[in-house]
Amino acid sequence: MITLWGRNNSTNVKKVRWVLEELDLPYQQILAGLEFGLNHDPEYLAMNPNGLVPLLKDDATGVVLWESNTIIRYLAAQYGVDRLWLAAPAQRAQGEKWMDWSNGTLSPAHRPVLMGLVRTPPEQRDPAAIAAGISACEALFAMLDDELAKTPWLSG
Repeated sequence: MITLWGRNNSTNVKKVRWVLEELDLPYQQILAGLEFGLNHDPEYLAMNPNGLVPLLKDDATGVVLWESNTIIRYLAAQYGVDRLWLAAPAQRAQGEKWMDWSNGTLSPAHRPVLMGLVRTPPEQRDPAAIAAGISACEALFAMLDDELAKTPWLSG
């Protein structure tokens, strides 16, 4: 059995769930993080010292992983050969490039927008930080639009 710890409103948990479902893998989800807690319990921290979600445990292999992109790569390589894990490194790297870009470039740009508009009460919002995040996101989404004008998929 695969066990996934994380809350449904986490983008990183959603990515992992998408891959699990795309590969038709049965899994159990344990709600954890923010309002659900658990992620600071000693048992959880023993598996993921970061205390963040997602966290995945695969009983079939004994692997315990954290970091969404790492989990996705593992699931694709372990269970999705020729579907989500391409044998050709150059071809596979094209998809991984966008996956890492999403976490390393896009996510930091949209974080002030998400945090400012969704998770911060209106009276505590920082309009300048939100505006800067929106501006950064506009440039990044333009880059995505340019790429998708050439091909229907970012990769594959």
